[in-house]
Amino acid sequence: MHPYPHRYLTTANASAEGEVELGSPGLAAIASLPPAEFGGPGTLWSPETLLVAAVVDCFVLSFRAVARASKLPWTRLECATEGVLDRVEGVTRFTEIHTRATLTVPAGTDEALARRLLEKAEKVCLISNSLLAGKHLESLVVQA
Repeated sequence: MHPYPHRYLTTANASAEGEVELGSPGLAAIASLPPAEFGGPGTLWSPETLLVAAVVDCFVLSFRAVARASKLPWTRLECATEGVLDRVEGVTRFTEIHTRATLTVPAGTDEALARRLLEKAEKVCLISNSLLAGKHLESLVVQA
């Protein structure tokens, strides 16, 4: 790992109407528009969906790292994360982040350890740790 601080450059290019082109050096560009809730078409990624996607992606990558460090065998992790956007004291912001995770592990795996590692992944996720919103994890461990 590189020493801190890490820096991440992103760019946005737009005209008065239409899609916003988002980019970062070395990555494919993606298009963004407002979500349906803000009068957009709801057909492209929006800042809101990108933020919630960053949370769930960070959770999965964090779990990979803690599971590898703990030598936990697993075969699949399915997650759904919902961000709740609300207006609080005149400010619109995400107030809650709910993640539902279903982890599939081989038969005979220590389920308590698997649950602890899911909880640890939530605690070390740098994206959700950077947000004011409350975090909630609901986990299920399935042996296959």
